[in-house]
Amino acid sequence: MRLPSAFTVAVLAFGLAGCGSESAPEAVPETAASVADPEPEARDQLAGLAALALDRRYAALYTFDVGDGSPRDVVASVADDGTWRVDIPLGALGGTAGVTIIKVAAGVYQCGLTTSTQPVSPTCIRVAERGDKVPRRYDPKVQRLFRQWLTVFTDRKAPLAVSAVRPLTGAQGTCYAVDSVSAALDPPVDVGIYCFSADGLLTAARVEYGVLKLVRQVAGPPTLQLPGPEVAGEPMGMSSPPPVVQPSGLSPS
Repeated sequence: MRLPSAFTVAVLAFGLAGCGSESAPEAVPETAASVADPEPEARDQLAGLAALALDRRYAALYTFDVGDGSPRDVVASVADDGTWRVDIPLGALGGTAGVTIIKVAAGVYQCGLTTSTQPVSPTCIRVAERGDKVPRRYDPKVQRLFRQWLTVFTDRKAPLAVSAVRPLTGAQGTCYAVDSVSAALDPPVDVGIYCFSADGLLTAARVEYGVLKLVRQVAGPPTLQLPGPEVAGEPMGMSSPPPVVQPSGLSPS
């Protein structure tokens, strides 16, 4: 079951249907990749591809499979002016609400995401200053794969072990297994497998919270703006909301 957002529809109208990239095959269970010992050459190659990715401007449609039998459509876009946005259906409130993470000049925002099955009027709440991370309690994680980890991959001093691996099933480009060599409880990146095209587009990733694969991509827009008004309040958390309990002795009208 795919859950396209209004932004997904806009991206498709923008030209994905006419793009030359091939559609990814349906998600299938991944077998364990044959990971070799860490390779200095692979570390350098990944750093180079991540540097290209930081300068890449695109709008891309991905499938994201969390293993629940219902892959969803994720849309990632990086504009010419450096603003970026990632739409994640069912990415908040325990998988019951869609969420957008977007970075504009004023900072990083969490916004509601409207889909065909969950139409909402999006509002946006600032969750981080420019360059800061989204606080963990509001973090759907998927957006990290497109922006946050790229600067870590380019940092030769980051405590990473990188080795080239065979591509994930249906993935394009070159794939690398990335692990942490730090004893810290919080690893510097999401440990997993990352795949990039030769020109720096993320084509696939397999991390603890799901498998992402490219479907199609086009050129990025000139700029991105908040999909709704900025409001004050508490951003959506990642946990399921508590059930609504009727007061004892009262019945719904």
